[in-house]
Amino acid sequence: MTRLCRACLAAALMASAADARAQRATQRGFVEARAALYPQAAPSDPTRAVGDLLAREEVFAAPTPWLQLAGGLALRGNTHDQVGARWAPDFWDRSARRPPWSIRQLSVTLHRGALTIDLGKQFVRWGRTDIVTPTDRFAPRDFLNVVDNELLAVTGVRGTVEAGAETIDAVVVPRFTPSRMPLFAQRWGVTLPAAAGIRIVDNGARYPEGVQAGVRWSHAGSAVEYSLSYFDGFNHLPNIDVRVPIVPGALVLTRVYPHIRSLGADAAIPTRWFTVKVESAYFASPDRQADEYVLYVVELERLAGEWVLAGGYAGEAIVERRVEPGFAPDRGLARALVGRASYTIDVNRSAAVEGAVRQDGDGAYLRLEYSQARGAHWRATLGGSLVAGRDGDFLGQYRRNAHVSLALRYSF
Repeated sequence: MTRLCRACLAAALMASAADARAQRATQRGFVEARAALYPQAAPSDPTRAVGDLLAREEVFAAPTPWLQLAGGLALRGNTHDQVGARWAPDFWDRSARRPPWSIRQLSVTLHRGALTIDLGKQFVRWGRTDIVTPTDRFAPRDFLNVVDNELLAVTGVRGTVEAGAETIDAVVVPRFTPSRMPLFAQRWGVTLPAAAGIRIVDNGARYPEGVQAGVRWSHAGSAVEYSLSYFDGFNHLPNIDVRVPIVPGALVLTRVYPHIRSLGADAAIPTRWFTVKVESAYFASPDRQADEYVLYVVELERLAGEWVLAGGYAGEAIVERRVEPGFAPDRGLARALVGRASYTIDVNRSAAVEGAVRQDGDGAYLRLEYSQARGAHWRATLGGSLVAGRDGDFLGQYRRNAHVSLALRYSF
């Protein structure tokens, strides 16, 4: 971690401690133990039981009305070699495995009138649709478990200006943060049909150098909300460079992240029965190391009592195919019917379901979750995922990864 990052962390923690004494700071955290059971062994991974332990602490402080500080730490353990062994604090989220100790968030927010500036490691979300969000270009994820992933923060500067119904959001990220893809030798790893029976050598990643930047203009009207966005940077999802080494019987795989530019648009149109959401992005590759294509989503959303229902179609139109896509969950869920539903049973219980079915029937997944709290601190969550399809499909390749999970969380 750089000296600047250490200084920012120390300043944030000292300010948070001082504000806690003055009762101007808040904190939240939890410890969670999770077990996942897989009925089937995968071709490259016979393990059927995986355990995780996660502890997370977040601190928020507001020394003045125009200054806010936020910091978060995470500690992890895992029974299946998905957590690294290096105990130095991780800041950049570039390791193939999850770090045992990471700085999840560390940011300063300055607010004055219509202007808000966020500095540091932060979460940036664009777009409106669920499951597939084409314009969300500053939102890498941890995909060690493909269907149960979580958002990663990026480090940079974000400026937002609000003027009535208009908002301009500009983001600059000087150091690239990739999505964490599944480990090659484990059950969620990318499968290569031509590599059956061949030893896979993970050659790491070639991270791009350069600044990423994007701007989004949005309008919030009474009849319709819409936005336009532009992004110039790198795809946080990698292509896979496959090389045959001198030693026979092996393939060397390297993760590479092509330069991309995208133009995006999204809109939300409320009607009497539901809200229509549309979102689309056109992707170009200046160095021609990625396909030229369009991703789009058309979705209907309805809030009915304790129900939240959303469903629609995610599509893809390829303008020019240049390379075989590497690990691309966004494109892997395109040309599919997608949906999500959640139901709040009462203040302590909730249930949710999410799924996608490819239009050709070659891949599908269904994820279910039931959660129940007990008292102010304890919560148990029972979940399960079903995956089906054919080997050549993004979803179908994980058909042996159906599983059930149980998580027990203590919040403080």
